[in-house]
Amino acid sequence: MGRGGPPKGMKVGYRSQRLWGGRGRKRSGLVEAVREFGLERAAEPMSVRRIPRRGSGSTRQCVFFPRAFSASTPKGIAMPFMIAGIDVHKRVLMVAVADASGSEDDLEFQYRRFGTTVGELQHLAAWLGDSGVREVVMESTAQYWKPVWLALEGHFEQHLAQAWSNRAPKGRKTDFKDAQRLVRRQMAGELTLSFVPEAEQRQMRTLTRRRVQLSRDRVRLQNQLEALLEEMRIKLSSVVTDLLGASGRRILKALAAGEQDPEKLAALGDARLKCTRPQMQDALASAPPAVLCKLLRMLVEQVEFLDRQMEELAQLIAETMRGWQDAVARLAEIPGIRMVAAQQILAETGPQAAAFPSAGQFVSWMGACPGREESAGVNRSGRCPKGNRYLRRSLCQAAQAAVRTKDSHFQAVFRRLVPRLGYTKAIWAIVRRMAEVIWKILHTGAHYEERGSVSTPQAIKRRIQRLTKELRAAGYTVEIKPPATAGAPA
Repeated sequence: MGRGGPPKGMKVGYRSQRLWGGRGRKRSGLVEAVREFGLERAAEPMSVRRIPRRGSGSTRQCVFFPRAFSASTPKGIAMPFMIAGIDVHKRVLMVAVADASGSEDDLEFQYRRFGTTVGELQHLAAWLGDSGVREVVMESTAQYWKPVWLALEGHFEQHLAQAWSNRAPKGRKTDFKDAQRLVRRQMAGELTLSFVPEAEQRQMRTLTRRRVQLSRDRVRLQNQLEALLEEMRIKLSSVVTDLLGASGRRILKALAAGEQDPEKLAALGDARLKCTRPQMQDALASAPPAVLCKLLRMLVEQVEFLDRQMEELAQLIAETMRGWQDAVARLAEIPGIRMVAAQQILAETGPQAAAFPSAGQFVSWMGACPGREESAGVNRSGRCPKGNRYLRRSLCQAAQAAVRTKDSHFQAVFRRLVPRLGYTKAIWAIVRRMAEVIWKILHTGAHYEERGSVSTPQAIKRRIQRLTKELRAAGYTVEIKPPATAGAPA
């Protein structure tokens, strides 16, 4: 090998640059490869040391991930590395395939159009396999990317790009250009990729997110129910704490059946209600028309239907997550987190949070860290970036419960921060701390140990009994062990 370059047949391409492979230095004196590799290391990263220009006082280290070819490759033959870009639509897929082993300027694309039915997706997988494709990158267009992902899963290395990171210049947007741009920006590392978990975790997400949607629907129906009662001039929510509690439901069903006698309606209330019998009769002293009573009956039936679905869904989630019961129990030890919140967190992160190497990356992914919008050396906004909205919702609710847990560490931190930051920002700071604790518990298998103010033995016993009752009601196996004493034998 001469001083001026690599062995014959060795090529290294990275973006639009040409780097020398093996040992040696290009005459420009800017880049020097310090690692030699052969055909069996073609997929490994190559460490590159940047040599300073004359007069420069520093040397920087950088790592390139090139498409590499060994000197053992015959002259003029390049080992292909095919990448496919898929522009996803509801009824059609625009696919562009290119050999990414060369530079970006020398890319040659093959284009093809497919449908989105099962048969068309099978043809797509077969064509990509015949073309030697190893990586597939597609846009996350609404929910239409999911059938494509499922059809190609297990056959190719897939990446899901956020659509805004593949935005086209104005006036230069076509479907095949979008697919071509996906390939180019994937090679350049300019796409923002989304985290797509394994199939089992995706199933958990579907179940827990459906439960969230059902709870929102129930709240919406309850608001509609109260608005209808106001139109009927019935002030039941003014004398009953829970409109859909046992007493409230009995009275609502009687109203829906056509009962209008205030004394009979007031007699359906429980004796433990705080309001008196005359107050209850005065709140129910109205004669609503029959049409509104029929609407009331329809709303009550819808609420009961949602309650049955939520109960069935809770049992299904508990059965599906039976293999994760240890992680559920460990998360439920954190103040403010109960069984439902623990199941939601596990469905979003996984049982070990293995996709996140550090707590900082986990917090950044969920969007609980300060953002940056820097221009001209000035950060113009520290607003948090968008993250996983389901996880943010669960942790915001858990944080507000944790700061109300007596003698907890989170309550002490909240009381210290709220005079300076205000309620909203102090809660958000607790969310970040809870996210770091959750990552530590899942990633290392640790248990939460309260280090705040000393709790009484009675409070600890009540919390253990409450959590044990919830977990056993969901079908989990719980075994309570006394803490090991300092002098006990191992």
